[in-house]
Amino acid sequence: MTPPALLGLRAAFSSPTAVKEYLRAKLAGFEHEVFAVLFLDTQDRLIEYAEMFRGTIDSASVNPRELVKEALRLNAAAVIVSHNHPSGNSEPSGADKALTQRLKESLVLVDVRTLDHIIVAGGNITSFAERGLI
Repeated sequence: MTPPALLGLRAAFSSPTAVKEYLRAKLAGFEHEVFAVLFLDTQDRLIEYAEMFRGTIDSASVNPRELVKEALRLNAAAVIVSHNHPSGNSEPSGADKALTQRLKESLVLVDVRTLDHIIVAGGNITSFAERGLI
């Protein structure tokens, strides 16, 4: 399966596995936390991948206002948020869960759906959607 980035913008992800593999390729190598967003159109096609926030080895500060601004600028209908855990542990922390809820609540106010929050930790990946956390 060729990732959408290799097909060009506006390609659709064909499965959750394709999304996870794409994000693993983008985020697994960082030695500090990076918070990235896939901005999608109404057909869940990729508009843009953006690494929006960078942090330290164990945290990244995320500003919901900036994410909402970018979603509106791109006219996105949905987002998949993601970040890496350089520690290698893909289990979501309490802070990860609280942030996801805060982002979801902020985005729904401007009619942008939050489809998933994916944590990449080396070869391990956790999907909030697959765990029923979103």
